[in-house]
Amino acid sequence: MAKPLVLQLGDRELAFAMNKVDRSRLYGYKEVEALDDQGRRCELATLTADGRTVVGRGGTAFGQLSADGTWRDKGQLRPIDVDGKEIQSVPSSFGAPIKLFETATVDEYLNHNIRLVYQLSTECDRADLDLELARGTIFKFPYSYRGGLEADAGFLLQGDDGNTFFAVGNPTKVDFIGLRQMAMFEDEGELDESELLDFDMI
Repeated sequence: MAKPLVLQLGDRELAFAMNKVDRSRLYGYKEVEALDDQGRRCELATLTADGRTVVGRGGTAFGQLSADGTWRDKGQLRPIDVDGKEIQSVPSSFGAPIKLFETATVDEYLNHNIRLVYQLSTECDRADLDLELARGTIFKFPYSYRGGLEADAGFLLQGDDGNTFFAVGNPTKVDFIGLRQMAMFEDEGELDESELLDFDMI
């Protein structure tokens, strides 16, 4: 059984089961299988740069090398920012209860690209939380599944059907180009009818 997401509202802790909402569950899905002439399922393989060697599934992997070309284990690597300072990692959101105190507006929520949505369910008494969410409150908190370099934005909100949903996303990045300008046309006066296109000639 998956580890629950524990949310804390006031002094109460509520453990929620997370059920992912995705398109395949809503609309179904289909898969395309490639078969050989004997009806056996084909598997994807990679042709290397020499044009002769075929590498099957599981035959390739990522490796880390130092500037001088020596092998480095992942545990030896340290993330740094552009100034060379070490980046402090964020803990997993499942390691400790998440305190619900920061809220977000609807506009703030809509200014995020939501990439994951979960329906939350619990057997705990959640009357206080449901009452707060029914008012239209959207709770916001940092979320990281395994922990890592940075956390995503997590939003807790209630749908029109009364179900509780947890959305995960990142702020939308919009680059400002400039103010929209109206196209300007110069008045060249009245055109002579002889300058107009005669569609009978086409």
